[in-house]
Amino acid sequence: MNLRERINEHLGKIYQGVDLIEAKTLFAKLLIEDWQIVNRQRVNEQSTYLITYGDSFYDGQRAPLAVLGEVLEQKLPDFTDIHLLPIFPYTSDDGFSVLDYQKIDPVLGTWADIEQLAQRRRLMFDFVCNHISKSSDWFQRFLRAEPDFKNSFIEFDAKFDTSNVTRPRTSALFHKYGTKQVWTTFSEDQVDNNVRDPKVLIRLTRILMGYIQRGASSIRLDAIGFLWKASGTTSMHLPQTHEVIKLWRTMINNLAPNVQIITETNVPHAENLSYFGDGEDEANMVYQFPLPPLVLHTFISGNSAKLSRWAETIHPISESATYFNFLASHDGIGLRPVENILTKAEREQIVAQVRAHAGKVSYKSDLDGNDSPYELNINYSEALGSTAKMIAAHFILLSFIGVPAIYYHSIFGSKNDVQAVEETGISRRINRERLDMHTLFAELELDGTRKMIFEGLSKLIAIRKQEPAFNPYGEQKILKLGEAVFALERSYAGEKITAIVNISDKVVELGVTGFDLISQSEFFGNLPAYQFVWIKSKAE
Repeated sequence: MNLRERINEHLGKIYQGVDLIEAKTLFAKLLIEDWQIVNRQRVNEQSTYLITYGDSFYDGQRAPLAVLGEVLEQKLPDFTDIHLLPIFPYTSDDGFSVLDYQKIDPVLGTWADIEQLAQRRRLMFDFVCNHISKSSDWFQRFLRAEPDFKNSFIEFDAKFDTSNVTRPRTSALFHKYGTKQVWTTFSEDQVDNNVRDPKVLIRLTRILMGYIQRGASSIRLDAIGFLWKASGTTSMHLPQTHEVIKLWRTMINNLAPNVQIITETNVPHAENLSYFGDGEDEANMVYQFPLPPLVLHTFISGNSAKLSRWAETIHPISESATYFNFLASHDGIGLRPVENILTKAEREQIVAQVRAHAGKVSYKSDLDGNDSPYELNINYSEALGSTAKMIAAHFILLSFIGVPAIYYHSIFGSKNDVQAVEETGISRRINRERLDMHTLFAELELDGTRKMIFEGLSKLIAIRKQEPAFNPYGEQKILKLGEAVFALERSYAGEKITAIVNISDKVVELGVTGFDLISQSEFFGNLPAYQFVWIKSKAE
């Protein structure tokens, strides 16, 4: 089949009747537009993502995007990819209530700044496709009942059964705007796009492809699981949502090979993995959401059993799909992904530690009418409680199969921004502090915590990128060396690395020896508390 036929096949699984006819017509017109073929470099063992806002760094003179460029050049030479959290004008939620998908927020800079960054590093754009600001032109045209926008959002319908809808927030599902009540998954300011209308899907598709034309090498699909709604269902992970992603994957494979689609679905593990499709036809990467709470649990308990047991279920997906691994991000640490991995008591232990370390706990509404912990808002270093544990935790991240992504506050050893939470009442602000570049650079020399974490993580990243065994499409085998350590083997193209970390506060003696890439010396089996080794050998 040619590209148009394949797209029509996808559309036939999304729409029916007159909607299908309209969708096929709209996509036929889209395909004849002058799309420049883009061929990006494939991700490999050198790939490491930095997660950052466009204005995470400032110097009081230049546009923040220009300052970010200097931070990358001066301090982060081994980060290959930059995940830019929403860079568009917005009205709330620190960028996730987008006013205009196609403009750069003038506070950050211009498209020229983005293009300059794209010449130095691969960029990941955040596509907030599920919802848009109530102040956006799209929603205002809907409120005015303009013909092309009259079905662009989801109005309340008494016949539509919402009793089973999955809720990530405790706010109302519908909010009123003039005479209309509209579906709002996340907040009154964020109205959900209605992709049941083919006009909405074509608009979103055009934006997606436009991002690639403007320099994106990866596209993060924010909150994608909520995209399609259907009466009587959870309106989460529905087949039509998966088919939309498959449609986009088909287009990208043909028009922009190696551009990565990364799905963000903070849900139980099995549901998350469903976004790989058959391994070749849907997401290139899925967020490894169980990893942050599991690693945290491992260091709190001093026991690697649960992490090892879960890790044994993680296998290579395909030659074009792998895992997007992280420990911290602009959001908090999600607990839903470990609902079927950790016991309630183990999850409560994590919650207690976060509260004891000045963190915040966010709740969601359950179908039974109760509220349950949904997200832990805290700096990851503060959650762990020590510099040594922070570096050891990132050793696990950098060893694990997939592509590692590190939050800017993690690489720079930041602390909780309690003042921001107190001033705004927004729990997520605890880990979103903007950093003065000159002050940061000075503190990386003078502040012991910043310096130790920054240098420790930077050293590991620099070593990792030299080793083919860490290829994200390679093999992984979990080793059982005792509950005081977490150990695995990574292998690819005849190379093998054994990664071992002591997650306890006591020295462990292991029956393992070999050359350690980190210390550049022979390892004889004695591993102090929170220390680690990468032992290199040839794969059998």
